[in-house]
Amino acid sequence: MYPGLWAAKNPEKPAVIMADTEETLSYAELEDRSLRLANHFRSLGLKPGDHVAMIAENRMEIIEAYWAALRSGTFITVVNRHLTVRESSYIIHDCDASVVLISAGLSIAEELNEVCQDIPHRIAVGGTLPGAEEYEAVLAAASPVRPDYEPRGDDMLYSSGTTGNPKGILPALKDQPVEDEDIPLVQLFTQLYGFDENSVYLSPAPLYHAAPIRFVMTTHSRGGTVVVMPKFDPETALSLIDKYQVTHSQWVPTMFIRMLKLPQEVRDQYDVSSMKAAIHAAAPCPVEVKQKMIEWWGPVIHEYYAATEANGITVLNSEEALAKPGSVGRDGLMGTAHIVGPDGEELPAGEIGTIYFEIEEGREPFVYYKDDEKTRGSRHPVHERWTTTGDLGYLDEDRYLYIVERKSFMIISGGVNIYPQEIENELALHPDIRDLAVVGAPDDELGEIVVAYLEVEDHAQPGEELAEEIREWLSDKLARYKIPRRFHFINEVPRTPTGKLVKRKLTETTTV
Repeated sequence: MYPGLWAAKNPEKPAVIMADTEETLSYAELEDRSLRLANHFRSLGLKPGDHVAMIAENRMEIIEAYWAALRSGTFITVVNRHLTVRESSYIIHDCDASVVLISAGLSIAEELNEVCQDIPHRIAVGGTLPGAEEYEAVLAAASPVRPDYEPRGDDMLYSSGTTGNPKGILPALKDQPVEDEDIPLVQLFTQLYGFDENSVYLSPAPLYHAAPIRFVMTTHSRGGTVVVMPKFDPETALSLIDKYQVTHSQWVPTMFIRMLKLPQEVRDQYDVSSMKAAIHAAAPCPVEVKQKMIEWWGPVIHEYYAATEANGITVLNSEEALAKPGSVGRDGLMGTAHIVGPDGEELPAGEIGTIYFEIEEGREPFVYYKDDEKTRGSRHPVHERWTTTGDLGYLDEDRYLYIVERKSFMIISGGVNIYPQEIENELALHPDIRDLAVVGAPDDELGEIVVAYLEVEDHAQPGEELAEEIREWLSDKLARYKIPRRFHFINEVPRTPTGKLVKRKLTETTTV
């Protein structure tokens, strides 16, 4: 189901509430505004399978644009608002966007608008930008009449690869109407977590991430209300659960840690008993943190392991988490998990290998947009319906999955995937750096932080002054969260004779 059906049933019901301002978007307004934007896309000549992009803070227009894409047959790419102009521009152009919506409130808005002048159509959200149409004017001028047939679109989100530039994950589009209930994710989330028209979903995370925007879509498909936080704050999150009697939410482990660190008297102020399903993913959750959250909130903590590629999923409830500490759950709901060795052979229980999911009949495997080589690399050499994102793990004798490493050298900081190669590509251009390696180091709050090991040129003087100069040098090349928190200056970066980094030896190297 889609918002229009709920608008007809209960037009004044809040579809979205902004947590900071209490501004409300009713189902009638969501229906009207998303329909008008979808009709605008159609008036520009966009056809099913075409692309739009959007970059903004957590605001209602992201949700309106998402539904506009879903009801016009187009793909929408929601871009990480923390990226630099260069990083954002790359994604917007790579996804072949015919339309880009840019929030005028972003610090990079004017410069990004300038470098996107070649995009056929630009729309400024929440303000004005030179040469761009204004969002509210676009809606006012668009037709409010619903076409006889609205083909369902989808999102095409980006997942960085270890080779540097991120790649779009292109799902297969079916020729189906937007109101069709045969949407696997909606059905799966409803089955697992009980979404219905009485659900109140708290979204504390950025809407450019796959899980938050897809849980918003699920909530609206079932007629519930979404409460959107502009940014996460631990006590504010608890107060919102209490105030709105939140039933569903989605978190990353860092958020759990920050809430658990609140003084007991602060935690005790807020009633969280309305919560039916507190779902977490995106990063491994420390066993102790999971256990403390279950003690505090009760057996409502759920975990799933999946990727933006949506090639498979494992799920774990609270009882299973206590019985199988460290596991990310069992397969079977969306494909079958296989653990594969280096020669493509399937490994027995307990042995570590690459995690593949066998996609069930009726679903088409994902592809990486405009990257046939990367797509081929995600397929098993023999079983064409087995796909992988490169993570390593093992299954126990009961088919519970355990993750050993999330992709080769990937860093997960605060639930955000950071790919060392992208950072290394920039650092390699610095005139004072001879060789380098970027890795993750354990951190009690964020899970991991970015750390760089640097071998400098003979003319350079290692030390904090050089480290600060390198941070400044990176500031306009990388988003802030990708810039290393610590720099270690070492005599030599450990590599094999073929040039491959020997990660485990980094901590054994001599610091200059």
